[in-house]
Amino acid sequence: MDMSYATAAVPVVAKRKRSAFARHIVAYLFISPWILGFLFFTLGPLVFSLTMSFYDWPVVGERSFVGLENYRSMLFEDPQFWESLWITVKFAAIYVPFNIVMSFLLALMLHHITFASGFFRTAFYLPSVISGVALVTIWSWIYSREYGLLNFMLSFIGIDGPNWLGDPNLAIVAIIIASLWGLGGTMLILLTGLKAIPKELYEAATVSGVPGWAQMVFITLPMLGPMLLFTFITSIISAFQQLTIALLLTKGGPLGSTYFFAMYIYDNAFKYFDMGYAAAGSWVMFIIVLLLSLGVMRWSAAWVYYEGEVRQNDGEHNA
Repeated sequence: MDMSYATAAVPVVAKRKRSAFARHIVAYLFISPWILGFLFFTLGPLVFSLTMSFYDWPVVGERSFVGLENYRSMLFEDPQFWESLWITVKFAAIYVPFNIVMSFLLALMLHHITFASGFFRTAFYLPSVISGVALVTIWSWIYSREYGLLNFMLSFIGIDGPNWLGDPNLAIVAIIIASLWGLGGTMLILLTGLKAIPKELYEAATVSGVPGWAQMVFITLPMLGPMLLFTFITSIISAFQQLTIALLLTKGGPLGSTYFFAMYIYDNAFKYFDMGYAAAGSWVMFIIVLLLSLGVMRWSAAWVYYEGEVRQNDGEHNA
């Protein structure tokens, strides 16, 4: 009896396995465009650029394997590497906190606006979808010393507008302001997080007599922790990849004051045609951004609030 039952169960098990296999095939077919795109346009170029970084790879001429020579030369013999990296670090140190704070303030304002909220959301988000070339065209007109809008506005209060793009001390400030023009994406992410915070928390705090600033510190910011972490990391990545605005607006000048690390890589690749050296610079940037992101992730354990983890910990304590 047991043998007959086992024999009858074999076709059923085989049928279930075939059915599960068919479901998996269908699922993989649906996601195959993303898989192919990832393999050919992300993973493939990454592996290829890593290979290039170990070669002397001119655009025209014979390629030769040099091992770690590109990295050694960049780190120990090329002062332009350290100068461009330092300029990028200064830019990131100012841009990242301003980007997050201003995005949060805009999101907070839009969260409490009831009149024409859709219009204001669109108005604040729209600059973030403008192409880099169009953005640079607008800001080059705004920053112009002779006919620029910014200096024209300053003239109304008796200030003789400076040469924004020609002064080494002001050029990087001009780049930061132009870069902050596209903070609409970050603002929208934080606005979504604000909308997701339960209103009951604020109502309970209000009934208990908790002031508004305390609600902000002990409710809003902790509940926004995961999204603040996400925007923090993406802002760091964006800062280190800054290229288009500086390349088109100042071309790295004046006196190299806006010569960012991404522009250093770009010049090595498309100005000096040293693809191996440029690939090595790209991987150095990748490692720097990776280490910074890992450091932020490790630091985030002290201030990021995850509701699911808290519930799980409570369940373990109760058990």
